[in-house]
Amino acid sequence: MASEPVSGAVTRRSFLQWSQSMVAMVGVAPLVASSTEAFAAPSEAGTATDYYAKLGVKKMINAAGTYTMYTAAVMPPQVIRAVEEAAKHPVHLHELQLRAGEYLAQKLRCEGALVSCGASSALTLATAACITSANNCKPDDIPQDVASMKNEVIVQKAHRYGYDHAIFLCGAKIVEVETLEDYKRAFNEKTVMTNFFNAAEKGEIGHEQWLEVAHQHNVPCHIDAAADMPPISNLWKYTGMGFDLVCFSGGKGIRGPQNAGLLLGKKNLIDLAHLNNNPYEGVGRGMKVAKEQIVGMVAAVDWLLEQSDESMEKEFTRRADVISKIVKDVPTLKATIFTPEVANHVPHLILTYDPAVVGITPKEVQAKLRALDPSIELNPATGSQRAGNGMPACPNALVVGTWMLLPGEPEIVGHQIRAALKKA
Repeated sequence: MASEPVSGAVTRRSFLQWSQSMVAMVGVAPLVASSTEAFAAPSEAGTATDYYAKLGVKKMINAAGTYTMYTAAVMPPQVIRAVEEAAKHPVHLHELQLRAGEYLAQKLRCEGALVSCGASSALTLATAACITSANNCKPDDIPQDVASMKNEVIVQKAHRYGYDHAIFLCGAKIVEVETLEDYKRAFNEKTVMTNFFNAAEKGEIGHEQWLEVAHQHNVPCHIDAAADMPPISNLWKYTGMGFDLVCFSGGKGIRGPQNAGLLLGKKNLIDLAHLNNNPYEGVGRGMKVAKEQIVGMVAAVDWLLEQSDESMEKEFTRRADVISKIVKDVPTLKATIFTPEVANHVPHLILTYDPAVVGITPKEVQAKLRALDPSIELNPATGSQRAGNGMPACPNALVVGTWMLLPGEPEIVGHQIRAALKKA
């Protein structure tokens, strides 16, 4: 028989009985009111703090383009509102991922879709999905056990790039090929995937042959189309061509959150990508996409599908014309429009002039604009001696990407460029 507690001692049962009675006496209304005040929405709490100013981070006018180092695109107002609304309410993350994927797949005319943590994350998840499929293994086996499994990814030598690391994260091995015959010979029992970089400026093997040979061997094809929007139709073009998996950056032309992307493709592979993704503990665990970014990506696609290629091109060209008119009296200056064929397929303004006559080089102008507050960042092709990233060599030219400029900024950019050139 259990002994009676000593008088004055507090047992677990007596503490619970006491705490419950106290809650009943005090009530919960004051606690709810206090919580509501403490966690008021920004619009209810007053003017939002400018944390760039608080942290001493200089703001920038983006006349470069959707480059990661320049924090990519600015989200349209309706996307910002969607992100803000999503931040107010907790949900089950995996349910949100699945429902968002189903919605996006329907909108983008493919079997399956997944919102990833950028295009690089999508490439990692695509690789993990293909390894899982080929080996019938568990996500927990990646990457540590992959060396002893089927693990080869075929890539054209001309398509090798820094994002190979996204493939290596899964423990995969890249097999390089150059010719069509090399490609045909590269397939074996260890091949799990092929990767095609759409923005590559070289490479002997085109889309059709690449797909045909891979599918003859029942090997899935992934295409990296990260920066290949616009045109809008590219969002369903590559899956329509037969690519099993396609990745896009969310923070570039789609105008979603910078740390979001899309993986589109065959449902069975997208399902496996989900299993390797967060909130599970596979290779994608550290590539977490928050609820705000998932909703923001969906909202960005909704926004994008309300636009047209023609209207966007017209607006970007109008901005270029605004700048051109402001700088037209600079000696020797000639303004032209150039649109890259694949990635960043939008009008870029090229301002070519004779540095010997004007008295300042394009690189010096670039440095002057960068030193302003807010700074102005020109396209990296400015003053470049070599062609690259779809742009021609521009040794005596300023290159202005107009598509990320906000209202009023084309005028600012034009006047600051003119000031730098005329005061040289």
